[in-house]
This record gives sequence, structure tokens and C-alpha cells, in this order.
Amino acid sequence: MPKVKTNSSAKKRFKLTGTGKIARKHAFKSHILTKKSTKQKRNLTQTGLVSEADMGNVKRMLAIGK
Repeated sequence: MPKVKTNSSAKKRFKLTGTGKIARKHAFKSHILTKKSTKQKRNLTQTGLVSEADMGNVKRMLAIGK
């Protein structure tokens, strides 16, 4: 059986944590920042975790697991 290729866009956007969860960046932080509050922009800077509903799709793109 051939090797499964990693999705190139996914490997740039997601990172595996030490406990096996997948970290991601928040959206809405790239442009039109003047109308957003400082608190909102600060909170968007922090990384988040991929939800359980999307975990399977992201793992498939990263070729993690089976």
C-alpha cells in the first residue's frame, strides 16, 4: 500500500501538541483591524485547539494515525 501524503496547506496551519491535540490559529487577525477592539485582537493572537468534530478531518490531512 502506498504512503499517504500530508496535505501541504494543513501542515503549515496546524501543529501537534505534546498531549496529542492539534493546535490552530484564530481567524480574523489578518486585515481590517482598525474596527476591532484591542482586547479582541489580543485574544485572536493566542492559539486555539481544533474541535473534536473536526479532529478526524485534520488528522487525515496531516496523515496522523491510520
